[in-house]
Amino acid sequence: MADCIFCKIIAGEIPSTKIYEDEDVLAILDISQATKGHTLVMPKKHFENLLAMSGDEAALLFSKIPDIANRIVNNLGAEGMNVIANCGPIAGQSVMHTHIHLLPRTPNDGGPDFIHTPTHDFDLDEVAKEIIG
Repeated sequence: MADCIFCKIIAGEIPSTKIYEDEDVLAILDISQATKGHTLVMPKKHFENLLAMSGDEAALLFSKIPDIANRIVNNLGAEGMNVIANCGPIAGQSVMHTHIHLLPRTPNDGGPDFIHTPTHDFDLDEVAKEIIG
């Protein structure tokens, strides 16, 4: 896609700091490091986001993530990893090309706090009925 910044990075038109590349996937360091080693993993083929991909296309992308994530964790001495896909502007997606954020985590790294705190008291059976139909 001509106006997509990630497509331009994939095409080599815009410089990036690559940490992994093969014929289907590119992984680059995010220019806004939320934590040290914050990486973006993206398919080379343009999709707006994960929801626009088929199961096979998503499987190909996600098949690369464990190796890339483990390399980051092991080489940076991280103790864990957040794996995040923002789908759509309301969910925080700012570049409309599928990409997965890998955020290596260490104690007191200053990164985002993702500890689950319940904020709503939904009837789970009712929600399941809405989803399933």
